[in-house]
Amino acid sequence: MENLLRHYYGRCTNLAALTLSFFAFLILAAAVVGPAFAVTSPAQTAEKASRAATAKTPPVNDGFPEPGFQVTKGDTAIVITDPQNDFLSPDGVTWGVVGKSITDNGTVPNLAALFKSADETSIPLFVSPHYYFEHDHKWKFEGALETLMHTIGMFDRPNALTLDGFEGSGADWLDQYKPYINNGKTVVTSPHKVYGPDSNDLVLQLRKAGIDKVILAGMSSNLCTESHMRALIENGFEVMVVTDATAGAITEHYNGFEASLTNFRMIASAIDNTDNTVRAIKAAYRR
Repeated sequence: MENLLRHYYGRCTNLAALTLSFFAFLILAAAVVGPAFAVTSPAQTAEKASRAATAKTPPVNDGFPEPGFQVTKGDTAIVITDPQNDFLSPDGVTWGVVGKSITDNGTVPNLAALFKSADETSIPLFVSPHYYFEHDHKWKFEGALETLMHTIGMFDRPNALTLDGFEGSGADWLDQYKPYINNGKTVVTSPHKVYGPDSNDLVLQLRKAGIDKVILAGMSSNLCTESHMRALIENGFEVMVVTDATAGAITEHYNGFEASLTNFRMIASAIDNTDNTVRAIKAAYRR
C-alpha cells in the first residue's frame, strides 16, 4: 500500500501525508464523478422502468405522453356500450370467442362495479345498446362482422315498437345490471347499428346533460367500444377507457382485445383499471 501511494505521490515522504493526500483525491474524484453514478442509482433505475398497458395495469414510461383524465362532478359521465347477454352471458351467441377475454379481464364484475359506483355517487350513467330489428336484416351490403352478427341473430328484436320476447333474450341486459339500468335515472340511448354512436343519439344526450368528459367501458373492445371512443373524441369529448371493463373476441388468428388496447392507449386521454377508476369517481363525489 505504501509503495502504491509513493508511486502516485513520489514527492511525499511521510506515510500519513501520503494517506491524507490519497483520501483527499478520492473525495475530489467522488465530487466530480458523483453525478455519473447518480444516473444509474437504484431509485432512478426504477423510475426508468417501463411497462406497456395491460387490461389490469396502466402503462409506465411506455414512450407515449400521458395527458391524464380528471373526474369532475357535473361534467363527467360513465358510458357503457352493449352490456347485453349476447356478449356477456355464457349463453350468449358470441361467448365462444369473447368468453376467454371476458373471464381473463374480469369484465362482468368490473362493469358491475362501475354500475354500482354510478348508483352510489349519482355520476351520470349512459348505456348505448346494440339492437337489430327485422328491417335491419334487409341491408344490401355489410362488413365482415355485421354479416356474422346478422347470421347468428345477435341482438335481434322483432321491431322498435315492441318488447315482445325481449326479457331474457340475447338483446336483454345481463340480469345483475338491470337494477342499475332500469332505475329511472340511467339514460338508455337509441340503438347504434354498426359499431359507433354515429347512428344513435348518444352525443345529443351527453350534450343535453352538459357532459364534456366520458369514462368509457363495455363491449366489444375493438368494435363498439373503440368506435364509441373515436366518435366521442371527434365530437370534442375528453375520453378515458376502463381497460378491464371491456373485452374482445379471440380467434385462432386474431385477438380483438389486444388490438383495441393499443388504440385505447394511443387515442384516449387516459386508460386505467376499474379499481382506480371507481376510487377516482368516489373521490370526486367525496364518497
